[in-house]
Amino acid sequence: MRLHRVICLLWACLALTGCSALLEREYATVEPHSSKFWESEAAGTLRAENYQDIVNDLLILIGQHTESATVRLYNYEDDLTVADTLEQATTEIQQETSMGAYAVEYITASSRAQRGYYEISLQISYRRTAEQIQAVVNATSTEALPALLETALDEGRTELAVRIGYWGENDQARVEEAVAQLREERGLTETPAWTISYYPPSGQVGLIEFVMGQPPAEENAENLE
Repeated sequence: MRLHRVICLLWACLALTGCSALLEREYATVEPHSSKFWESEAAGTLRAENYQDIVNDLLILIGQHTESATVRLYNYEDDLTVADTLEQATTEIQQETSMGAYAVEYITASSRAQRGYYEISLQISYRRTAEQIQAVVNATSTEALPALLETALDEGRTELAVRIGYWGENDQARVEEAVAQLREERGLTETPAWTISYYPPSGQVGLIEFVMGQPPAEENAENLE
């Protein structure tokens, strides 16, 4: 009986060891007050140690609709490299990220060498209000759009911005079909066309904006009758 118990205990240990190995995963999240991105001794000052950190810092600031901020950039020792890195990061934010393309008008950055780091001063101008950014809805795919648009109409809203987790090859056509069907079902075919804007406007779309009224002209908008 004692031998049987020992064998069972050994099997249990092996099973737990195997399960723990399977459950071990690495996760990376961008949190507004994560110690990885904020300087502990300087309130309101972000930190960055590489290019990706700079991009993450900018996304944090945009999510909070921050207009000016300071970033301490470590591991850089050359003024020209810092300038090139900042230009590349701000360009990526505005042209390749959905929230940057949706919300930001322009970003300016200047740097000053300090002992052990560069102090980066950022200025961000927005084309969307803080309320618009906070109102962005998250959806795993475009399949959720009809229900979200129905709810927006029921609530009397004139615009809806949805961040999409997955964008497929034919999803733009599906979005336009869903909007056309909804307008027909709601008897809205004789009303002004909706404006659908995709962000970023080219490549992998990550955010879709619907303006369900008479919209301003948008360079990357597609009007549906």
